[in-house]
Amino acid sequence: MRRERRGKPVPTLFHRVAVAGVGLIGGSLAAACRKRGLTERLIGWDADGSALQEALSLGLVDEAAPEAAAAAAGADLVVLAVPVGALEAVAATIARALAPEALVTDVGSVKGDLVGRLEALLPAGRYVPGHPIAGRERSGPAAASASLFEGARCILTPTARTDRQALGRIRRLWEEVGAVVETMDPETHEAVFAAVSHLPHAVAYALMNAMLDLKAEGRDVLPYSAGGLRDFTRVAASDPTMWRDIFLANRAALLEALRRFRAALARMEAALAAGDGASLWAECDRARRARRDLV
Repeated sequence: MRRERRGKPVPTLFHRVAVAGVGLIGGSLAAACRKRGLTERLIGWDADGSALQEALSLGLVDEAAPEAAAAAAGADLVVLAVPVGALEAVAATIARALAPEALVTDVGSVKGDLVGRLEALLPAGRYVPGHPIAGRERSGPAAASASLFEGARCILTPTARTDRQALGRIRRLWEEVGAVVETMDPETHEAVFAAVSHLPHAVAYALMNAMLDLKAEGRDVLPYSAGGLRDFTRVAASDPTMWRDIFLANRAALLEALRRFRAALARMEAALAAGDGASLWAECDRARRARRDLV
């Protein structure tokens, strides 16, 4: 496939892209690569055979590989879009099948120590860790969209081992599909996303369980829930297997975020117990002003 820019043909960014995991993120990246002519051929693999066939029938990929290693063989880019808990196993599986100059990137929301473990499994310098900040409530190949990453942030977390040319090519990939690319070291990434992503999911799960505990005690309050509870707990409908793996993979940073959340909750509880309206108002107002400023 040839692209055109200002009426002139432009070479594809990659000849053959393999996507391991063809769900929402992997499928959307495949669709975006196709729409923008970034590759000549898209190879898909997924542990879920029905999802893989669905991705093929939807035209997200050109070919369905029977194994991850078969998908990676001959590819000049391999995208690891599998659940966080499966990343190391899949990386180990594809490592021997990779072409000498092949690049590998991932889309996982956990980095930290995991990056070092993946670097140890993959060819030196050829792995560029990535995390696109994009999603939607639906999942699977049918939810994939070529426009998912337009205007979204994508965080790359290179290390001292990362080849600079490899980093540049992966940066360009994400920019070509419409993302705004930033770089961050893996440890900073863990602290940031423990606070803004992993903590909200943990709290949403806990709040729903608190409601279920009331029901178990004979006080079923959920039929009376309105927009507030539904909006707050929307992410509690997320895949528990995926989020279990994320919580465990980022355990230290999430525990610190939970500690800070408990401290904030304790201030509210203390003010309420003391009947301290001024302190309660101050806590609520501080949060209200910050929420209004949130873009």
